[in-house]
Amino acid sequence: MLRVLCTALGVAGGSHQRILGEAGFQCDVVDRSLNLRDPAILQRVIQGYQGILAGSEPYTADVLSAAPELRVISRYGVGFDAIDLVACDAHQIVVTTTPGCNHHSVAEHAIAMIMAIARGFPKADQEVRQGIWTRKAQPRVMGSTLGVVGLGRIGQVTATRALGLGMTVLGCDPAPPSAFLSEHSVRCVSLTELLKLSDYVSLHSPVLPETRHMINRTTIEGMKDGAVLINTSRGPLVDESALIDALNTGKLRAAGLDVFETE
Repeated sequence: MLRVLCTALGVAGGSHQRILGEAGFQCDVVDRSLNLRDPAILQRVIQGYQGILAGSEPYTADVLSAAPELRVISRYGVGFDAIDLVACDAHQIVVTTTPGCNHHSVAEHAIAMIMAIARGFPKADQEVRQGIWTRKAQPRVMGSTLGVVGLGRIGQVTATRALGLGMTVLGCDPAPPSAFLSEHSVRCVSLTELLKLSDYVSLHSPVLPETRHMINRTTIEGMKDGAVLINTSRGPLVDESALIDALNTGKLRAAGLDVFETE
């Protein structure tokens, strides 16, 4: 019997288990207490499996060489930067992604961070727990401008949610989705102009040689004073040392980060 291991979060008990079972596969779920970012642990748990429904754990050349039976890695998501594609080719392992599986969730998370920062929830919560009650007016979100960097599935649904909050939305994308822009009255501009005009900047781009550290000392200097950076995409899009300096100097008001260069 062919065996499939589910390592992605949130897949236990899904319809895929029934489908795979009916097709004659054994479908197991990994022990969630294990640190799958440890290559030695990942090598051990994938032994004897022909397929993996994968999360964001790193499938390096060394990990893949220790799994001679592996034939398919199916990412529960659209990012595959944690998978060594060259090594997969060498071992004849097919890599697939799952477009549309989580774009609404990521958009909701981006908007949640915008609202949390705008209303001061994280700091206020921490202060109240210490018996500190600071009265401070926060700028409203309605009427502000959101710059969405990357107008793929996630960027588009983030933009529509922002429009529903009464925000003006600017977009930046190397291949602008003209139908979407026209339907929702979103203006596509250069990255330089987007950073200059946006009160909030939300990143939704893949990590490529040309996008790595797209948010750096130079581009931060071109952002509005007091702007907020949101990153639910990939950590390496941001030069973290430059971001820290911008937060310390007050150039940027805040940052909402779901991802980091080192995780």
